[in-house]
Amino acid sequence: MKKNKTKSGMSLSVMMTSVVVVLMLILLLCVLLFFIRLYESSIEQNTITSSEQATRQVVNTVENYVEDMAENMRLVAGHMGDEPAERDEFLENFMEVRPDVVAVMTYDTTGVLKECWSNGHTRKGQPLEDLSYGELETVQDLQISKPHVESLLEDYYPWVVTISKMVVNREGRMEQAFMDIRFSGIANYVDDVGIGQHGYCFIVDTEGNLIYHPQQQMIYAGLKEETGEFAGLDDGFYMESNVIYTVQTLTNCNWRVVGVSYVDELITTKVAHMVKICMTLLLLVLVTAILVGSFFSWMLAKPVKRLTGAMEEFEKNTENFRFEPVEGAGEITSLSASFGHMVLRIQYLMEKVRQEEISLRKTELKALQAQINPHFLYNTLDSIAWMCEEERPKEAVEMVNALARLFRISISKGHELIPLERELEHAKSYLKIQNFRYKNQFTYEFDVEESCLPYLCNKITLQPMIENAIYHGLNRMVDEGKIRITVREEENAVVMTVEDNGVGMTEETCQEILCREPGERTGIGIKNVNDRIQIYFGEEYGIRIASEPDVGTLVEIRIPKLREGEYDIK
Repeated sequence: MKKNKTKSGMSLSVMMTSVVVVLMLILLLCVLLFFIRLYESSIEQNTITSSEQATRQVVNTVENYVEDMAENMRLVAGHMGDEPAERDEFLENFMEVRPDVVAVMTYDTTGVLKECWSNGHTRKGQPLEDLSYGELETVQDLQISKPHVESLLEDYYPWVVTISKMVVNREGRMEQAFMDIRFSGIANYVDDVGIGQHGYCFIVDTEGNLIYHPQQQMIYAGLKEETGEFAGLDDGFYMESNVIYTVQTLTNCNWRVVGVSYVDELITTKVAHMVKICMTLLLLVLVTAILVGSFFSWMLAKPVKRLTGAMEEFEKNTENFRFEPVEGAGEITSLSASFGHMVLRIQYLMEKVRQEEISLRKTELKALQAQINPHFLYNTLDSIAWMCEEERPKEAVEMVNALARLFRISISKGHELIPLERELEHAKSYLKIQNFRYKNQFTYEFDVEESCLPYLCNKITLQPMIENAIYHGLNRMVDEGKIRITVREEENAVVMTVEDNGVGMTEETCQEILCREPGERTGIGIKNVNDRIQIYFGEEYGIRIASEPDVGTLVEIRIPKLREGEYDIK
């Protein structure tokens, strides 16, 4: 019967490697997520710090600029009460020293322009609009305007900021002194300030009105718009969507500097770049983990595989298996020792069972032989007694002599296997005895291949077949019976047949004869012979009966081709 092989599961090596890799992957992913979040937070803080620093630099520069304007305005205002010649000389020298001062003007309290000093530039007779005299914001005791284009001079339009202060003229009347100072220095400085690749700074007042923007022309043209609401906001940083705004207020005026930086380029891009680096490192670590895990699992699983292979080999060749102990970890060594002990124990038990089976076989053979001999002896003595009753002493003596030869052959010095030549001699003696009894009511013949005579067979094999042919086949016939015994050699067996032309029997009866128990009255000899042959040589050998009612019966006996010394049963 075939053994059902259980499906082999995942190998220990693959299992250990998978566990190591999965654990390593989970650990690395947790560390990676924590690191990315920490890195993102660090980058965000660095971005805010950088934006604050850039904004602070702009604030410091603009504060210095405003403070410088205020000092210049105070210096100019201090000379407005001088004599006209001295005042004019001072202003000319002052404007030569400070080329960033575009013009100095005085207005009366009604806003009428009285005088203008412009360092060699010609004043317009009637300007369309005096932008320098616009809405001013108070800066301490000064007032400052938004940056605007100079509109008082002919063919000269610099970008300026106007600063104003109330002064007392030489006549003792109050006037307003105005000074236009170039804004281009501050504008260029603000333009050059960058926060990241696309970030910038711009200036607004405390009301949120735009003072200066690097992209001011685009804003005025409606091509760009600053969406932030900065009126009323405290100084600090604010994040809106993808933009970080940093707001700081100047201390010496109502201007505020706003720094603009973009999250995607300062944070997202860096984080994405870092994620790529981390994923590359993660991949390298995973590959390393797989290699290291595979190596260690192989080292640990190698003895297990050896032990598994030994078990499979033991299963295939239990009797001749020799176990070599497997070295490894403590558990593997202990398991190896237990398996080795089990192997020895199983082999000992198998040998014990085999010896018990041999002893049982010997007992069965002796029991079967004991059944055949009395059965045959009873039938033969019955025939001799019949001949004595018929006053045929001479024939009875011949039968007794033939019986003596039969028993001499059947004893065979205790051997169960005898050459076919002696078994045929035994069959001929038996037929001679039976022919005396049945008064030559049947004839018999032997057809034997000479090459078969040295082969061994179980003793008293043919006699029960011949007895069955006489008693159950020919004894019921009116016509003369015939018995034919043949012995022929095939490729792997010797085949003996006993054929008669008796009354025959059905196929069911043929099968029943080979299954009758020893306690039943008829057919005992045939079953015993079949059992003896199969006990000795296996179930592929034995007896086959073919019969047809009113035609006859053929008994075929198949045994292996064995010679003296080639088979030994203990």
